Amino acid sequence: MGVTEETLEDMAHGAAERAKFREMKEGTQEDWAIIGGEYMNFAKGLPDRVLAHLKLLDGDFGGFPVCRLEHSLQTATRAHRDGRDEAYVVMALLHDIGDTLGTYNHPEVAASIIKPFVSEEVHWICQNHGHFQGYYYFHYLGMDRESREQFRDHPFFDACAEFCEKYDQAAFDPDYDSEPLEFFEPMVRRVMARPINSLYAKAAEAA
Repeated sequence: MGVTEETLEDMAHGAAERAKFREMKEGTQEDWAIIGGEYMNFAKGLPDRVLAHLKLLDGDFGGFPVCRLEHSLQTATRAHRDGRDEAYVVMALLHDIGDTLGTYNHPEVAASIIKPFVSEEVHWICQNHGHFQGYYYFHYLGMDRESREQFRDHPFFDACAEFCEKYDQAAFDPDYDSEPLEFFEPMVRRVMARPINSLYAKAAEAA
C-alpha cells in the first residue's frame, strides 16, 4: 500500500506519533516525551511565524504617511542607528505587530510576544507605549493626551517616553532610508533563540 497524501500531511504536522491520553490526568512520561519534542520543534519556528506576520503590515497604511511595516522598520532602524542593543531593536521592530489581531490593544499583543526574550524594562516599554504615544495625538481624537501621566512614578516612565519621542512618533517619514526587514531577521532569530522570562524556560534549556 502506498503512502497517501493525507498520511504525508499528517507526518508533516507531527502526527506520526501522538500521545495516547484522552484527558491530561491520564498522561504518561512517554506521552509527554512525545509532546515535549514536538513543542520544542514548533518553538524553533517562532521567528519565522513572527516575521511572516510582520509582513502582513506591508501596504497597510490606515491613513498614515507610511504603511505599518515601513513604520516598524523605520522605528527599528532609528533605534539601531542610535546604538540600542538587539533586544531593544527587536522590540522596536515588533512594537506594532499586534495591529492586525489586537486592534484595540496592540501594545499588549506585541509585549506578550517579546516578553520571554527581553528585560523587564524593554517589555514594559512595549506594553505601555500606546499611552505614551498618545501624547502626540490623543487630543485630536477627543482622548486624554496626558494618559501617560498615570505612570509618572514608574521607574521606566522616562525610558518609555524616550522610546516614543526618539523612535516611535518620529517614524512616519516617507523619505527616511530604513533598513529592509532582511537586515533585522538575524536579530530576531538571535533574540528569540532562548527564552529568559518564561514559564517554559526550563523546558527550553533542557532541549
